[in-house]
Amino acid sequence: MKKLLFILLVCFVYAFAKAQLPDTLKVKVDSVKSSSPEYYFIDGDSVSAVELDQIMLIQKLKFDHKYERIRYLILKRKTLKVWPYAKLAAERLQELDKRLATLENTRDKKRYAKMVEKYIEEEFTAELKKLTRTEGQILIKLIHRQTGDTAFELIKRLRSGWSAFWFNNTAKVFDISLKEEYKPHMVVDDFYIEDILINAFKQETLEEQESAIPIDYFEGKSTWKAYTEALPANYDSIQLAERAKRIKKYREKKARQRKRKRS
Repeated sequence: MKKLLFILLVCFVYAFAKAQLPDTLKVKVDSVKSSSPEYYFIDGDSVSAVELDQIMLIQKLKFDHKYERIRYLILKRKTLKVWPYAKLAAERLQELDKRLATLENTRDKKRYAKMVEKYIEEEFTAELKKLTRTEGQILIKLIHRQTGDTAFELIKRLRSGWSAFWFNNTAKVFDISLKEEYKPHMVVDDFYIEDILINAFKQETLEEQESAIPIDYFEGKSTWKAYTEALPANYDSIQLAERAKRIKKYREKKARQRKRKRS
């Protein structure tokens, strides 16, 4: 976990190159854009035209398979936990980018970046140590969502290709890929994450931050529908049985660990 933590911290610090994110946006429902007024004449009366901000109406996902519902709820818990770190990191890195733009000397830039790296490490280390492997991978994907670059690309450009290669190899030990992209229009898990974020933004349980990459939610929903419709009839029975085995194995492992601590 210490190696994974270090990789995530590197991603935080070196993502500033494309972290040109706007200030946090709040959900707008009925606000009116300011523009030159247009008038229409109806039955002799003039009526002013207004242009409303776009809003996206989405329906709650309906699951035909119990196991998919469980997957969604597990991802929801992990995404809600990880999002604040991704958002806060992007905000910190935006400020870093602004500060570096005022420095002309390369040495001063490196010194300042190192100072911020130490600050971020001290701020995030305690919490990041608690992340699981899947939470770490979700965080890597959200870094791509918020910066437009994969963690691998960021390290390659801002450190070196050699560093990116070794960091990625280290991450593979934890079954994590720094090259992973966020593709909610193609990958079902990513679509679930996007749906979770959109609903959380709408309900204001999470504070919104605009994505740095284009996202087509409805294309992702079409992909999800096609995926679920193609699942076999015995999908739930197979997956739920496998899940029960994994839970049993995990509990047995924890029991052995507790036994060793007592002895």
